[in-house]
Order: sequence, then C-alpha cells, then structure tokens
Amino acid sequence: MTDFILRNATPGDTGAVLALVHDLAIYERAPNAVAMTAPMLHAALFGARPLAQAIVAEATEILGFAVYFTSFSTWTGKAGLYLEDLFVKPAARGQGIGKALLRHLAAEAIRRDCARLEWQVLDWNEPAIAFYKSLGAEPLDEWTRYRVKGEALAALAQQEIQHG
Repeated sequence: MTDFILRNATPGDTGAVLALVHDLAIYERAPNAVAMTAPMLHAALFGARPLAQAIVAEATEILGFAVYFTSFSTWTGKAGLYLEDLFVKPAARGQGIGKALLRHLAAEAIRRDCARLEWQVLDWNEPAIAFYKSLGAEPLDEWTRYRVKGEALAALAQQEIQHG
C-alpha cells in the first residue's frame, strides 16, 4: 500500500492534473474530447476568478485528483459541492485514494454547510457505480441531464438577442 497525502492543488500541479484529465478521457472512451489546455486549467483553478477547485492525492507523484465547484439548490436554499471529475491512476487504485478524495469533499461540504455533494457517473462504469454505492451514494434515476453546446448554444443565444 502506498502512503499518500491529500492537499489542495497548486499552480505547479496544473500539468499533472491536465495529464490525469486526459487519462480520465481515455478511460471514459473519449480520448479526443479534452479541449482544455494547461493555461485554461490554470486560469480555471488559480486565475483572478477561479471557476473550480482541485485536490490531489500525492505520494512521490500525483496519483489522483478531484475537481469540484460550488453549486446552489433553490429547494434547500443552500450551496452544494459538485464533483466534476475524480480520477485515480489505475496502478494506484484499491489503496483508498478515491475514498479519501470523496471523504475530503464530504468534510468540505459539511464545513461549508452545504446541503449535498453530488456528481455524475457514466451508466456503463460499473466499478465506479459499485464504489459510489458502497459509500452510501444514491443514483438519481429520475433525472435526465440535458446539454446545449456548439451551434445549438449559439442559436439559442441568438433567439434571446432577437426576442429579448
């Protein structure tokens, strides 16, 4: 078992975290989907107006990471934490790193008086689903996520301009 520490990501971790984002994309069967560059990630995590935060699990190298941001629930009137990505290098799995990352985020959610910690998982990712359920996470099967991007996003925005 590898000893590791959890810590907040620093600007010097940008390249390692981006490399793990690429590894995650490969694992999720979308190897060419990552458009983010190191400067974009740096700005998102450490810029003048950070969009997200990251924690890393580190031994002699960074073994895993979690990127998250604050969400808000109009139903509870409280913030939440939304876990955008969690990834542990395959060779480092089974050592408690993923669980430690989630425990850290749960503690952060409690510290911030958040109503919840939530995330998504691909429906075919049975190992992750089993892992999350073992921690007490519940699937929200009744919800369907929608997305507007690219030309459809531009067209929708144009409708607002024309009718707004």
